[in-house]
This record gives sequence, C-alpha cells and structure tokens, in this order.
Amino acid sequence: MEPVLETHLEGLILLNRGKVRDVYDLGQTLLIVATDRLSAFDVVMPNGIPDKGKILTALSVFWFHLLEGTVKNHFLSARVEDYPEAAQAHAEILQGRSMLVRKAEVFPIECVIRGYLAGSGWKEYQQSGTICGMPLPEGLQQSARLPEPLYTPATKAKSGHDENISFERVVEQVGRETAERLRSLSLAVYQRAAEHALSRGVILADTKFEFGLIDGEITLVDEVLTPDSSRFWLVGEYEPGRAQNAFDKQYVRDYLETLDWGKTAPGPVLPDDVVARTREKYVEAYRLITGESWPES
Repeated sequence: MEPVLETHLEGLILLNRGKVRDVYDLGQTLLIVATDRLSAFDVVMPNGIPDKGKILTALSVFWFHLLEGTVKNHFLSARVEDYPEAAQAHAEILQGRSMLVRKAEVFPIECVIRGYLAGSGWKEYQQSGTICGMPLPEGLQQSARLPEPLYTPATKAKSGHDENISFERVVEQVGRETAERLRSLSLAVYQRAAEHALSRGVILADTKFEFGLIDGEITLVDEVLTPDSSRFWLVGEYEPGRAQNAFDKQYVRDYLETLDWGKTAPGPVLPDDVVARTREKYVEAYRLITGESWPES
C-alpha cells in the first residue's frame, strides 16, 4: 500500500498544492484532493502515511453532514460519479480521497477553539498564566479543562508557522460584525462537535476551522475536525496533570522531538514503525468518531 504524495491530474487546472491537499479549479467548483502527505512543525515529511488522505476526507464528510444544522458548509459531493467528466477520468486516484466543493472567498483567519490546556497553550500558560494573551485562573494543570472554550484566532501562513493574533486584529482585518460572527460560529461548531465526540467516549481538546463567504454568507470550508486539525483524547484515559495520548499527529511530533533536527525543511524520513503507528492512530480516530471500522484493503 503505497502512499499518494502528489497528484498530477491531466486536463485539470491545479490551483494550489498545500501541505496536505492538492486543489484543482473546475470552474464553478473546486476539487480538493487529500494526499497522504504529513506535515509536522509546518514541514512536510518526505514520506507519507498510507490511507491518511482517505481517512481525512471520510471524517470531514462525516462532520459536514453532522453539523448541517449548526453551520452552512461548502461540501457538494465525495462521489466521483458526481464530478465533472474531466475529473471522472481520474476516478482511480480520486475515489475516497477527494471532495467537490463550492468556491468561497476564504477569510485569512484560522479560527482556533481551545477547550483544554494543551500544546502551545500549555507552554504559554506556564510562562505567563495566559493563552494567546488572555489571562487564565492560577494553578491549572496540564491538559486541564478550561473554564470555558476559548476562541484564539491565528493568521493563515502560506509557509512557516501561523501566528496567534488578538480578536481586535481580526476586527481590523474583516470588520467587527464578521469577526464576532466568526467567533460565535466557531464556538457553536466546537460545542456541537465536542458533544458528539463525548458521546463516543472522545474528548475534543482543541481544533481549528476555516470559513469563507459564499453568496455573502459565512460558510465552513476546507477540512473539518480531523486528526490533522484537532486534538482528540480518550475519555477513559484522560488524566489532568500530564500530556494525554492523542489521536493525531502528536505521535509524529513526539518522535521528531527526539531527533537532532532544526524543524526546517527538508524533514527527516519517518521510520516504518512510526508510519505504521501513525496510520493506526488515524484509523482509530475514524472508528471512534464515526462508530464504523475503517475498511482495510
């Protein structure tokens, strides 16, 4: 099972090749293809995780359907037979790892929601008692549930690291009404998703969303609530005061932290056991969240 690291779809216009996704312009719509590339510390690793793109796509489709009553989204179809004829010609590679979506005018904001004290938020709290400059109560432990979910927006970096910004910076970029709407929608989507995850024995510790305008309406776009954009923990293993066993890329990050590597491109080749264990975590995340087993080939 060889990972798909890049797509070259003859007859289609490549609009953008991101860290994980290849995006093609189909005229009135976009075709988003999730490859098996994996990025960590904003560097794409030279080898990928087999099936990762398919799992990300299946999870995004699941969440788009579940969240329909909470927020509008750009999703049209993940069925190749629904795609334009030029795309159907590439059915073999597109099946399971692609989505046909509406075009949107995407806001240059990462809408991050943190429900628990983890990752960079925990590092900042240890230094200053804050998350993204917002003060928190004293004495919180690592992985503690926050008094309430926090909206901590960031800029979208085309390369390098995203930068945390204040809510007022968002207001300056998109206007107060839109900024407040982005915040309220992000919190509502997080709340709905966290409730579902909890019903499946999973904690949604934090996540990030992207929104855009379609026909003048703020709409959820890109991927949503996957292990690439979210931190998931098992309820049964949750214990504040330590790092948690996460169903996301943290396993790769932890491995990379053991290396003498400057976190700049090129990234190191991931050993076979790290690739296999990472794939297992993505597969398990899919099973836990959807309640369905991942179909092994």
